[in-house]
Amino acid sequence: MALAEALAPVVDLVFPPRCPLCGQGISAQTGLCASCWSDLVIPGEPACESCGRPFGDGILDGAICAPCLAHPPRHDGIVAATLYNDSSRRLVLAFKHSNRIALAPMMARLMTAKLDLAEEDWVVIPVPLHRWRLWRRGFNQAAVLAREVARQTGSTLTVDALLRHKSTPVLGGLGAKARTRALAGAIGINPRRSANVQDARILLVDDVMTSGATSDTCIAALKRAGASEVKLVCFARVLDEAL
Repeated sequence: MALAEALAPVVDLVFPPRCPLCGQGISAQTGLCASCWSDLVIPGEPACESCGRPFGDGILDGAICAPCLAHPPRHDGIVAATLYNDSSRRLVLAFKHSNRIALAPMMARLMTAKLDLAEEDWVVIPVPLHRWRLWRRGFNQAAVLAREVARQTGSTLTVDALLRHKSTPVLGGLGAKARTRALAGAIGINPRRSANVQDARILLVDDVMTSGATSDTCIAALKRAGASEVKLVCFARVLDEAL
């Protein structure tokens, strides 16, 4: 870290920092310009006590949203840095598909800013990729974010606690039953890391939460392995009705 700070002026001279969304000059390599910052939508209060889904004004603290009442979730809370809109989508695509891994510290700072971990010990675990998708992409974006979340919170990172045993199709556009069939038997606990999960408080990290089917499968596996608490932490959450 000290070496990186020492070399930062040289890097800035050779590669002047620019906003990754619009290209405007900025003061640091890991950030956005003021205009693009303002385009990000940060979920606020009031929100569902269970899942963090933003409510409209006039809802009392401690209220539970209709989806959580209808189907009580397995998780112990969802922390989303942003709501999925055009700006957060472009950041995720640049990070995941254009290999802009340098965005990870900034994205993780937005995620950890909403965490209240008190003095408890937490274990940070990423949503896994299947080995073929990992081979094609070259990295697991959730694992890169998990590493930054663990570093920024002082938590323990267990990058391979969950394994993706089979490749699954893109879940977007599938119905609930089709998603359940696609994910059946797809994700499980790494037997070599079961001791890391037993009785642990888990931060499950992903880049984007859409339907929640994949994260729910991960949470179910972690709870079966004895995790005492599992919170989902993501950079962007798809909640069109909240935008």
